[in-house]
Amino acid sequence: MRRLKLVHHPAKGRPEHRPFVLEAETQAGRWFVDRGHFVGYAGLNLPARGGDRWRHLPAGNAARRVSWGERLLWRLPPATTIRQVRLRVADLPRALRFYRDLLGFRERPAAPGTAALSASGAEPAQIVLEERRGARRKPPGTTGLYHVAILLPGRRELARLVRRLAAAGWPFQGFSDHGVSEAVYLPDPDGNGLELYADRPRTAWPWQDGELVMFTRPLDVEGLLAELARDPERPGEPMLHPEARIGHIHLHVADLARSEAFYHGLLGFDVVTRRYPGALFLAAGGYHHHLGLNIWAGRGAPPPPADAAGLVDFTVAVGDPAALNAIVRRLRDAGHEPYQHPAAGWRVSDPDGMNIVLAV
Repeated sequence: MRRLKLVHHPAKGRPEHRPFVLEAETQAGRWFVDRGHFVGYAGLNLPARGGDRWRHLPAGNAARRVSWGERLLWRLPPATTIRQVRLRVADLPRALRFYRDLLGFRERPAAPGTAALSASGAEPAQIVLEERRGARRKPPGTTGLYHVAILLPGRRELARLVRRLAAAGWPFQGFSDHGVSEAVYLPDPDGNGLELYADRPRTAWPWQDGELVMFTRPLDVEGLLAELARDPERPGEPMLHPEARIGHIHLHVADLARSEAFYHGLLGFDVVTRRYPGALFLAAGGYHHHLGLNIWAGRGAPPPPADAAGLVDFTVAVGDPAALNAIVRRLRDAGHEPYQHPAAGWRVSDPDGMNIVLAV
């Protein structure tokens, strides 16, 4: 590495509204580290300081020698996951008949008025249901949960759930082939959106011009269910495979750029693709996405009312104490106020007021 330079992204508009990108000069030439993706905004403590923009750095030490370089170069650890999602429901027994008795999650001991569920029955709970009697459905045109996505370990496991839900007469909202995965969409009893999906092998994921391509095409449902003809269900087989987990979460937000500045510029998720109109997909470790953001509820959409069913919070587990501490420092530098919960980790709200737990 010969030197680094913090420059404005060559976008239209006034300079103070343009994001910064990091330009690197190496022996092979000059290139943008972020390949044109937004990495931060002028209001988020990512300054370009006059004559101090250029720094001579030894190879391999850029992120250790320069504080702003460290903020820009740091990314979430590859093992980052969405560990848990907490949902508000109006009727806990009704919700359990769906999540436990139909989908097959196993219930763990929990506080009164809540239910803790995991696919294996072991810790940690992957879905926590919190009852608020009489909670109404989240109104259309508001921010908040779009869907929680439950990742199955293979097509056969997805087919098992699809056949069981169909036999129970549960309403589906969509069947999609996304190239990287095959997915089924449905509501829970409170209208909270769910996606059940199985990934294709990473070697089969479609790429174009160096960018991962995700699309929405009709799912071959007959081909999916044919998995059960080749490998029928066995007596005593668990209803839900114990390796099922939260694969990603997708949120309605009011402003994509503002949310990108938070989730990408501060938390450190990589931007994976911008190909969907009005949406952005982010991930860690080369995954297709751990986080989806969209403005399909409308630009400037308001938050849902406090008494609505929906998202309470979700947990991002980074797997590295040093990485967690770096996120907390980064948030504080940007004016956010994360606070530490003795049992759960650090809690912070995103620009739309959605609550996130940051944990190891």
